[in-house]
Amino acid sequence: MPATDLLTDKAIQATFKAVTAAGKARKLSDGAGLVLDVRPTGSGWWRLRFWRDGKEGMLSLGTYPDVTLKAARRKRDEARAAWANGEDLSERRKAEKAERARKRQAEDLEAAGLPGPGTFEFVAREWLEIKHRPAVSEGHAKTTQTRLEKMVFPWLGRRPIGEIEPPELLACLRKIEARGALETTHRVKDACSQVFRFGVSIGVCARNPAADLREALKPVPVRHFAAVVDPDGTKKLLRDIAGYRGNPVTCAALQLSALLLLRPGELRRMEWGWVDFGTSTLTVPSEMMKRRRYEKEHGPDHIVPLAPQAVAILKELHPLTEHSRYVFPSLLTREKPMSDNTVRSALRRLGYGNDEMTAHGFRAMARTLIAEELEVAPEVIEAQLAHQVSDPLGRAYNRTQYLAQRREMMTKWADYLDQLQCTTEGS
Repeated sequence: MPATDLLTDKAIQATFKAVTAAGKARKLSDGAGLVLDVRPTGSGWWRLRFWRDGKEGMLSLGTYPDVTLKAARRKRDEARAAWANGEDLSERRKAEKAERARKRQAEDLEAAGLPGPGTFEFVAREWLEIKHRPAVSEGHAKTTQTRLEKMVFPWLGRRPIGEIEPPELLACLRKIEARGALETTHRVKDACSQVFRFGVSIGVCARNPAADLREALKPVPVRHFAAVVDPDGTKKLLRDIAGYRGNPVTCAALQLSALLLLRPGELRRMEWGWVDFGTSTLTVPSEMMKRRRYEKEHGPDHIVPLAPQAVAILKELHPLTEHSRYVFPSLLTREKPMSDNTVRSALRRLGYGNDEMTAHGFRAMARTLIAEELEVAPEVIEAQLAHQVSDPLGRAYNRTQYLAQRREMMTKWADYLDQLQCTTEGS
């Protein structure tokens, strides 16, 4: 058995004097892998050499003289005993270091009046930054954060996430439900569910209590955007739009709402730079589309073929707003697009209530009549509406844009609307 306990305090002190005088470090062995690294600066480091799976390792046992020779030997013997029992001292040291860092962080957060690690708010904010914000639009992320801050954190934020039970979460959600905000209640529950699932994945809680509340909340009534979806109603709407006596820019927005199948936000933020009169196309940049953040940043732009009728409206509008970046600039400033309320207000002026027709309803109108009256294939219509394929595998492999078919469809749709508008009663 190799010799141990080779050093004495007297020999160590003599070595320090010699090293300081010579200005050159030395290593002193006490046996069984214990080494004192003596530095010219007057400091010394206790290190324990070991071999594991044929590889050499080094474990730090502290500094001399803070860790005395006797204490260093005790640490060496404890480490060797632990290795004999199959324990990994390096991993234990890492865990202890991480725990000390966690405690310091908790103390700092507590001193600043903030929730500590392991609380629902701490985990939720971590989820927001690591998982949620990179996956969704900035507006969506801000909405989720605001809902959690106002509707959940005041009641559950400081609670250890692993101790929250379904009834406690339900009581918090009932406060939102009591205001009649049923859709918001379910969205908050879904956000909490994702926080708990994230907590399970990082080991701070064992289960997701939100999963037990599926049947506990009032259901959200199924609502559709009000829309005119029959030929007679569409004919009347088109004639009412043609007779609109308000701002000509707003009138053009109404006409193009029917022709382009864009979402209201995409239409009102339309820029002249997107319009190509040479190819009769409108190209909506990917980041402007209703998509998840990654798809906004990396997805294809949305191409809208322009029927001759749409081109004619845009050319007539161009002299009125060409000095603005936007096709439909705000009435107050040319630096911003029209308000999201402009088209809705125009419909109100034409006599259409919120329960009859909305700006978004133009898409439902087109979706219904193109399928029923023009008999266009559903996948072509869905491509023009920029709806995602429902199957995730389909989204990965089905990248067909049906551009030729959509150009034909958009022309047929514009012609159909013209024909509908000109049709006399009873014909």
